[in-house]
Amino acid sequence: MNRFGSTDPFIRNEREAWIVARADQLGAKFAERAPKHDLEGSFPFENFEDLKASGYLKLTVPESFGGEEASVYEMVLAQERLARGDGSTALAVGWHIGQMLQLRLSGAWPAPLFEKLCKDVVAEGVVMNELASEPATGSPSRGGRPETTARRVTGGWSITGRKTFSTLSPILKQFVVTAGMEHSEKVGAFLVRSGPGVKVEETWNTLGMRATGSHDVILEDVFVPDAEVIRGLDYEKPEEPVPTEGVLLHIPACYMGIAYAARNFAIDFARHHKPNSLTVPIAELPNIKRQIAQIEVDLLTARSYLYQTADRWDKEVENRASLKPELGLAKYIVTNAAVRIVDQAMRIVGGLSLSRNLPLERMYRDVRAGLHNPPMDDMVLTNLANRAIQEAADEGDE
Repeated sequence: MNRFGSTDPFIRNEREAWIVARADQLGAKFAERAPKHDLEGSFPFENFEDLKASGYLKLTVPESFGGEEASVYEMVLAQERLARGDGSTALAVGWHIGQMLQLRLSGAWPAPLFEKLCKDVVAEGVVMNELASEPATGSPSRGGRPETTARRVTGGWSITGRKTFSTLSPILKQFVVTAGMEHSEKVGAFLVRSGPGVKVEETWNTLGMRATGSHDVILEDVFVPDAEVIRGLDYEKPEEPVPTEGVLLHIPACYMGIAYAARNFAIDFARHHKPNSLTVPIAELPNIKRQIAQIEVDLLTARSYLYQTADRWDKEVENRASLKPELGLAKYIVTNAAVRIVDQAMRIVGGLSLSRNLPLERMYRDVRAGLHNPPMDDMVLTNLANRAIQEAADEGDE
């Protein structure tokens, strides 16, 4: 146990201990509600009321606007703990706090718009997300041009299209939409507010992460005034954009949390489960101990790399652009380890792990979603290979 009253070595100070304590309290509440929302595929509105009341929604908002200005490391701590209670809620709110942190780092929004957004988050519990995925393009990380179209009209733009994987859609009062700009090769970004022309179509019915509210959002001639255009026709991508990729560590943090919860459940089960064929709980069996050890290898390795990478991102400000392969590797290591951990936990518990009366089968389904969140495994491995080849070439040319 460290001097902050925790056995977790990644809690390094009083502020981090407080962030973790709040996330633990929220996660415990959410764990009780998770089975119902998973079964129904319903959105956990009450969870987001609790997140709002606790101040969690302002975790990454700048202090100057009333937020907590959390670092990437602190965000990872909070998200991992929250996901131990409910993966769906953690992943959903992760897009909000990640988006707020990205905007804080990049300064991409016009200052008055960003200030207004931050104050809305703090005062009203507004949540934010960027809707970029579409049926034809899939993940925006693959580079497809949006089929959603922005058409120039008097005083602004008219947006028409369909966005998929629109996490948090049941409670989004405002959100960013990417759209191809008519008569241009450029892709714009627009601040859209719920209202006339905006419809949520409840399409989200998935194997895992069933309570994230990631429905389709349909836009029909939605008007966006010029003052709320984030990236317009005059936008030119800077030669050296401000690195923001570190915010995506909220994704592996979530899956690490799910895996940690599965690990705890399996160990607790093994400590107490004693079939009548045995005189001791199954935790005493060599085979079960080996399975627990395999979980620990994955857990300790993945958590160490995740927190090391988050810490480097925060500290190595001038080196952030070159950390992109490490960020991708953190996601790759953690999500694949999380899948193995939950699988091993189910093997320890045995046939009972398939029961919907226990949380493991939900964790098993939820954790697999990590394989389909960005960055994808193939892109991570390609980036690592390209870097290694380039480094070898550079050394050979010396």
